Amino acid sequence: MVGSQAELGNQVIGAMKDELLASLEACGQEHLLAFWDELDQGRRDLLATEIRGIDFALVNRLYQAGGASEDVCQLAGRAGPPPAFRLETSGNRFTPEEARHRGAEALRAGHVGVILVAGGQGTRLGFDHPKGMFPIGPVSDSCLFRIHIEKIVAGSKRYGVRVPLYLMTSPATHVDTIEFLGEHDGFQLPQRDLHVFCQGTMPAVDANTGKVLLSRPDRVALSPDGHGGMLAALATSGCLADIRNRGIRHLFYLQVDNPLVDICSPEFLGYHLLSDSKLSTQVIGKRDPLEKVGNVVEIDGKLHVIEYSDLPDEVARRRKPDGSLEVWAGSIAVHVMETALLERLAGQADALPLHIARKIVPYVDPSGRTVQPEVPNAVKFERFIFDMMPLAANAIVMEVDPARHFAPLKNASGEKADTPETVKAQMVAEHTRWLRQVGTEVDKGVAVEISPRFALDAEQLAEKIQPGTRVTEPTYFC
Repeated sequence: MVGSQAELGNQVIGAMKDELLASLEACGQEHLLAFWDELDQGRRDLLATEIRGIDFALVNRLYQAGGASEDVCQLAGRAGPPPAFRLETSGNRFTPEEARHRGAEALRAGHVGVILVAGGQGTRLGFDHPKGMFPIGPVSDSCLFRIHIEKIVAGSKRYGVRVPLYLMTSPATHVDTIEFLGEHDGFQLPQRDLHVFCQGTMPAVDANTGKVLLSRPDRVALSPDGHGGMLAALATSGCLADIRNRGIRHLFYLQVDNPLVDICSPEFLGYHLLSDSKLSTQVIGKRDPLEKVGNVVEIDGKLHVIEYSDLPDEVARRRKPDGSLEVWAGSIAVHVMETALLERLAGQADALPLHIARKIVPYVDPSGRTVQPEVPNAVKFERFIFDMMPLAANAIVMEVDPARHFAPLKNASGEKADTPETVKAQMVAEHTRWLRQVGTEVDKGVAVEISPRFALDAEQLAEKIQPGTRVTEPTYFC
């Protein structure tokens, strides 16, 4: 009897291998089973699951196309400034007061939710955890997750509604993020309003052959499918259904690395709503024509983003008669999008194109040895959220002051910009400005930090602090 069970088990294993091999041979990827016979059953199951989750026909098609699309230079030649609400408001269609009033109405009606993209790790910061866990509070050491979530909690209280958060992780950050938020009780955001979902993956392929790489004998070299993968992940996770059932009409989107984002900004929401925009985005005015930011432009009546590396210098340097840059709007990855747009695009498998990029990807060679390349050896595939822009009617941009709203944490200490030190300095400067605006004296060089739960802006701060107060030592207002 024992022998019969073992024989039956071997037959099942053999059938599994035959099934996988047949599908892989049809697309020239049979090398993925090179180490199958050396693996135990648990590792075989893991590898089989990963293989079954890959659309090899799509991978082959993308590799053979080589990322071919409409010529970017040709597109850039037709690029012009986008429809925008500028910091200099005299030419705007609506006033900031009108926008704030309309945005506050939508918030009080419970029509707004938040999407926070948090798939990145803190590797470049020398931090072996999800970036959202990085301590960035200049006085409190609060992490990015806490700062963002406390803004949502405080906004919910301010407008008397539940504002749900849909937090997208990647396979590399998913488990750690869930455990971390559990340990901190979701930073007081009710569990029913905190939805953590994981983005999908795409395999990395050898740049010369198009063969899918193995990262280990039992693992395919998989990478997150880009922030544009949010669309599919929202649908498959059930989050899109939850958004629909709650009556959420608009979603405020941000990435985890910027603690200065004014989450659910009523002014931004108001411009979006008053313009009947299906997707709106925040931008900063470029200080230099060749600044390394995505360029938000209008082409043939539609908004597009052209990466700085794809924008020809002669286009980047074009100026208007008044001397200002024609291509002036730099993306900061903060958006408001209509739920109906997401639902429409989520129902289209190829609504957002897959882009390719050459990267360094460690892999296992046919002998089983792990190879660490020194130059780009592989092609990765990613979707970008900004590819939704040309698909959205009446899309607009709103300019913000980078000193007050854009402090991305990207680089380790010692680099020139976007470091923990520069981010903290911007946070201190902004909160010092609030305090001085309400009549508080802050001694020069003194670090201050204001918890979102204490005040979301100077208006709320004025209700908490007496004019004439003086701050002489590092202080966390909480």
